Amino acid sequence: MTTKDIGAVDGAKTVYPIVRLLSAVKTYGQLNAIDHVDLDIRPRELFTLLGPSGSGKSTVLRAIAGLISIDGGRILIEDQDVSNIPTFKRNIGMVFQSLALFPHMTVFNNIAFPLKMRRLGRAEIAKRVSEALDIVRLPRIAERQVHELSGGQQQRVALARSLVYNPNLLLLDEPFGALDKRLREEMQLEIVRLHKEIDVTIINVTHDQVEAMILSDRIGVMNEGRLEQVSAGEDLYRRPKTRFVAEFLGRSNCIDGLLQTGMGEDLAIVTPGGAVLAVDSRFASAENRTCTAILRAEDIALSTTNSEAPGIADIAGRVDLRLFEGETVYYEVVVDGIEPRIRVASRDGAFAPGTDVWLSWPREQVWVVNEASNGQA
Repeated sequence: MTTKDIGAVDGAKTVYPIVRLLSAVKTYGQLNAIDHVDLDIRPRELFTLLGPSGSGKSTVLRAIAGLISIDGGRILIEDQDVSNIPTFKRNIGMVFQSLALFPHMTVFNNIAFPLKMRRLGRAEIAKRVSEALDIVRLPRIAERQVHELSGGQQQRVALARSLVYNPNLLLLDEPFGALDKRLREEMQLEIVRLHKEIDVTIINVTHDQVEAMILSDRIGVMNEGRLEQVSAGEDLYRRPKTRFVAEFLGRSNCIDGLLQTGMGEDLAIVTPGGAVLAVDSRFASAENRTCTAILRAEDIALSTTNSEAPGIADIAGRVDLRLFEGETVYYEVVVDGIEPRIRVASRDGAFAPGTDVWLSWPREQVWVVNEASNGQA
């Protein structure tokens, strides 16, 4: 099969993947580091592989780069099987967390190194290094030593070196992990700006959910070597296909129970402890099945009285924990029939531990997953 067989239609234009993984497998003893992964990455896309440590995301990236071989399946880059093509012939730029800059070289020589390995002439090398430094907005530091640069500047030099030979594909393996919060946020915005200005496909690897949301056109969530879901960030957050995706992204309350008609004609999740959570009627096809209701912490409001507004669901509880977090106040609320405690992120800090409260939320904000049917209920 070639990419011509699977082109996605974008209006009147057909877009073919620049990278394809076809049932890719990588094993280490009994461990499947990559477990039959199928993935298409589109040209000029900024795609992020997201997951916890050990989920396989960096292994996928290194397999695409050719730094490791796979034990099954295929990897195609621009419709070509790259199984027997060495890394230096794949026209890939790569930035690691360690950056791998040469400390004994100037900035110019660090960036020029891959061009010298390709035996380009001096004039062409000087021109390209200058252009690369302009791209990362460091036009006047070519003669400085690497150790004289700040962490953010070193990150930009590593980016310039990866871009200087005009790769079609740029791979980022958690390059911001060693930076402090402010520098990390600056570099994330720099990548977004860079992606808009140059013609390159970027694959980023991170365990940082916020970074993935900020940077990405689409995100692939990995767990134990498998791709759990590939979607745009908002779809992942609001419409997760699995409990793992819901719990990994943000603060979620995942409440298991039987989906059935609750009080009156309302559809509801009824927990084993007898709690009843009203949900939207769009999930009626999963009635009488065991499902998981996913309710985001920031979608819950606390009050001392119950709500009678249309479309609003509520349930009684008691505040057990209150933590001030700056922009929000984090609560854990005990609700009869639900384990564990319900997590709430609120801008209202008026509720002390021990306070009886009503928790309310727009019914349409509850997402229901039935994993037995592979996704949405």
